[in-house]
Amino acid sequence: MTRPDLSKATAPVPADGRPVLEVDDLHVEFRTRSGVVHAVNGVSYSLTQGETLAILGESGSGKSVSAQAIMGILDSPPAVITGGGIWFEGTDLLTQPEEEQRKVRGPGISMIFQDALSSLNPVYSVGFQIGEMFRAHRGMSKKDARKRAIELMDRVRIPAAARRVDDFPHQFSGGMRQRVMIAMAIALDPRILIADEPTTALDVTVQAQVMDLLKDLQAETGMGLILITHDLGVVNEVADNVAVMYAGEIVERGTVDDVFTRPAHPYTDGLMSSVPQVEAKGGRLQPIVGQPPNLARIPSGCPFHPRCSRRRLGAEAAPGRECSTDVPPLRLVVPGREAACHYSEEVLGVRAQ
Repeated sequence: MTRPDLSKATAPVPADGRPVLEVDDLHVEFRTRSGVVHAVNGVSYSLTQGETLAILGESGSGKSVSAQAIMGILDSPPAVITGGGIWFEGTDLLTQPEEEQRKVRGPGISMIFQDALSSLNPVYSVGFQIGEMFRAHRGMSKKDARKRAIELMDRVRIPAAARRVDDFPHQFSGGMRQRVMIAMAIALDPRILIADEPTTALDVTVQAQVMDLLKDLQAETGMGLILITHDLGVVNEVADNVAVMYAGEIVERGTVDDVFTRPAHPYTDGLMSSVPQVEAKGGRLQPIVGQPPNLARIPSGCPFHPRCSRRRLGAEAAPGRECSTDVPPLRLVVPGREAACHYSEEVLGVRAQ
């Protein structure tokens, strides 16, 4: 199959390369009346300053839940973090009291939500909502906070910011509302920005403008960016590294170039094969068969095996690598690439190490 063009600029990374954020073996479940939903199951990754990490996967794979756990904004109950650590600049946020976690939100880690209209308060002007960041965290006066709100609206390229600062969210287009959300997220110059589906429901032109804005802001500030999306085209344009999630787990991890050109996990390969290709006129898409798993009843063994065309069952499987019973660990397959598949070497066409 023909892969998309992979040329892109690389975000600046500090010389020491030390992680600003480390997520270690994170587990999150939702305890409901109908049962326990295992939304995040042992997720680990790190992010350095200036790096863009894209987290890919279908709806319900645990992408947004893991981000909300980092931000400390999960509704509990029913959500419960049952294991793991979230380390920000050397401190495990999960061991900190709520007051200390609140101090990190905004100045340390900030987040852009996918639905700007529902995330913004309809009864307050956008200038008031942007300025609230400065009033709450910096103790600014209303006048000074309003001035900073105008400056931020200019910074995210909202036309006539001084005139529009007192407008309400419904008076802005979808793309402009997303820019307001970005202005709120970057107000306190965070070290890390989490963008959860930042271009959902926007047309292609506006999507490109929003992503260009995020890239420019990242180059300007050096912040780390976690991009949560299912849009492979966006990932290809802006990301340095990719983590692919399925059933609450990371099933493949590597650089964008490696993962997009030679997927090591059958699920990742299915995602790449389902992307429409301009040069393949009249051809059929190759969807991944079946449905994503019910996270209250995740299949035994490899969670992807019911949908996998490469699965090995019974006598055809190697000892200890039966796809329906033996859980594949996330392991190094080739240098710089990890995958949670018993037969990743076969997928890549390399000899097992």
